[in-house]
Amino acid sequence: MKNEKQKLTLDDGNIVDAQTPLIVSASRATDIPAFYSNWFFNRLSKGHVRWRNPYNGKDSYVSFDNTKFIVFWSKNPAPLFPFLPILKQKGIGCYVQYTLNDYEAEGLEPSVPPLHGRIETFKRLVDELGLGSVVWRFDPLILTDRISAEDLLHKISNIAGGLRGYVKKLVFSFADISSYRKVGRNLSDAGINYHEWSEDEMVEFSRRLADMKLGLELATCAEKVDLSEFGISHNRCIDPELICRLSPELEPLIRNSKTDKGQRSLCGCITSKDIGTYNTCPHGCAYCYANTSPVSARQNYLRHQQNPDNDSII
Repeated sequence: MKNEKQKLTLDDGNIVDAQTPLIVSASRATDIPAFYSNWFFNRLSKGHVRWRNPYNGKDSYVSFDNTKFIVFWSKNPAPLFPFLPILKQKGIGCYVQYTLNDYEAEGLEPSVPPLHGRIETFKRLVDELGLGSVVWRFDPLILTDRISAEDLLHKISNIAGGLRGYVKKLVFSFADISSYRKVGRNLSDAGINYHEWSEDEMVEFSRRLADMKLGLELATCAEKVDLSEFGISHNRCIDPELICRLSPELEPLIRNSKTDKGQRSLCGCITSKDIGTYNTCPHGCAYCYANTSPVSARQNYLRHQQNPDNDSII
């Protein structure tokens, strides 16, 4: 499966080359459902977006002409509800990677809605999209002087109870703070004393999680540690099997899809086009790798609101 190129005529009459991805990711880089749903569906109706490469600063264009599936990533997908009929009208399938953590008491996610409301949003989303179309992520699992492994297991058990009958899979990852200097800096600036996971701690946590018998498929996201002895697999967040189950007509198109080379080396996702922009999510999560700082992300969000019809987020 390749992202072919086509000629695209912009609103100003200029003609540019554009990617035409079959699968769009919206988005690993920011929370499009929570903060940019209006923008996204406006761009979907116009047929394209402009995307800036965060590494070289160059702009490129993405056409939706060939898009048949969208994977949404969010901590608050409630703003998606009014727009879901549009996807059905366009014949575009979707599922939601829903990060549903519980760091309320510790204040690590200051701008997400209350946990009870997020659980209800999850259930309502399943009612709209179907069982299996909303994947629960507890991501990342972070250890601090206020959060122990025991605390995390209790939090997971509590949320699992609230989602009983509405969820089939739990994806989790262990916070790898040392790999992202800005994350460590932001945590320190917020006065949060964190602790890196050792491999032994990961294994012991996973053993105890599996022993809880939650009735869920368990998988890790981009983790090197092998937890297969506990029945825990390596996840594929852009998952060809799930896409084909939800949209069987796409099976011939993605049957031989390769792993996305643009992602981390341990990522199992197949190729998609992510259209998000780093440093634009105002959730303010203390451990966020996608923002330079909560202040700059909020400033960029306010810039977006001044020009919400722009062809890129900022």
